Amino acid sequence: MSKQEKYLSMTVLMTPDMANFSGNVHGGALLKLLDQVAYACAAKYCKSYVVTAALDQVFFKQQVNVGELVTFFARINHVGRSSMEVGVKVVAEHLRTNEKRHTTSCYFTMVAIDENGKSFEVPRLLLETEDERKHYAAAEMRRKLRQESLEKSRELHIELAEDGF
Repeated sequence: MSKQEKYLSMTVLMTPDMANFSGNVHGGALLKLLDQVAYACAAKYCKSYVVTAALDQVFFKQQVNVGELVTFFARINHVGRSSMEVGVKVVAEHLRTNEKRHTTSCYFTMVAIDENGKSFEVPRLLLETEDERKHYAAAEMRRKLRQESLEKSRELHIELAEDGF
């Protein structure tokens, strides 16, 4: 791969069909778009289909309003054997005032799959800037925290199972 394609952005107009009962964009509508953006970024990077394996740390910092333009900025932060962490930052823009607000951030783990639905090894991530190295280090920390959390959850499940639940 000559130049790695590790960044992607997508802009979407928030329409009334995306609104919740309060008239703001429904979190579920945003989650669907977030997943689509993470998919596109990971698929573009590995040149294959991918599936969503995990979603971490979804932070809805501010509401998103119907009528705003929302830009999703995605980047490959980390690569494992077949998995990729995709970080997504969401910026809402009010069309009349040009005010821009960082509204949402999250991290997806996507896994590359072949035509038989089996995972396969993806290209190593080339860290070319200090910013990329920082994002990689943060992704490593999140990966370790996910593993620890899974281990604790398994332990808890075993303890609950032993109590008859």
